Amino acid sequence: MTDRSRTIDIMGIVNLTDNSYFAQSRCLGPDGEPDMDRVLERTGRMIDEGASIIDIGACSTRPGSEPVGEQEEWRRLRPALKAIKDAFPQVQISVDTYWSSVVQNTFDLIGPFIVNDISAGEDDPEMLGTAGSLGLTYIAMHKRGTPKTMQSLCSYKDVTGEVLEYFREFGQKADEAGIKDWILDPGFGFAKTVEQNYRLLSELERFSCLGRRTLVGVSRKSMIYKLFDITPEESLPQTQVLHLAALERGADILRVHDVAEAARTVAVWSRLADAHLQ
Repeated sequence: MTDRSRTIDIMGIVNLTDNSYFAQSRCLGPDGEPDMDRVLERTGRMIDEGASIIDIGACSTRPGSEPVGEQEEWRRLRPALKAIKDAFPQVQISVDTYWSSVVQNTFDLIGPFIVNDISAGEDDPEMLGTAGSLGLTYIAMHKRGTPKTMQSLCSYKDVTGEVLEYFREFGQKADEAGIKDWILDPGFGFAKTVEQNYRLLSELERFSCLGRRTLVGVSRKSMIYKLFDITPEESLPQTQVLHLAALERGADILRVHDVAEAARTVAVWSRLADAHLQ
């Protein structure tokens, strides 16, 4: 039984990219510079709609994408981070990066923030130590390989058990690195078949044994649009179905492109939870 009184956070996505799979999240201009008007408009709107965390990234991590490198990431991130922090000082910021140098530079620029690392420290050996020394909250995601080389986990009969064991091992690494507050992300869409993604979501409650908050990122992903042979742009209704399912199974954070719709889904889930307790 999941804790129905737990706090739910909605994490809104801002992409400083030109190739993220959902075009409306992109805030990079045709000149390769951050479109600051769009960055601030999107951020402000998402906060108004109910986002408690703004997740900003400067490199697409969709399967098959090419990395842009740590220097280019930071070049894109720096002005956007400063502008968001100045305009919306109350909002939590997370930065989607696997580079320890970007983490250090971000901390020097805006102070404490949330590290959102799709590699769980595997892509940069300095990452965990940097996050630990700075006392930052850290999101560790399960994937295998780089976005360019990821392979399916299809040989595993128990995908949830495989991912659960991965996070048990990560917990030991986090302790050794001095990371006290870490969040797990099962990595929907990363090195998993469509069937494995649904199995993983259906068994999300199994992760509660680790005593960590769980982030679910399924917004408009291929586990929806491949299933129905539609586009990411057509995937909003099914995204909300999966969000409700994730909340029922213990998700604490929803990482989303569409904050208003996610906030309404959380409100409906809360109403159902209240009715259940009466």
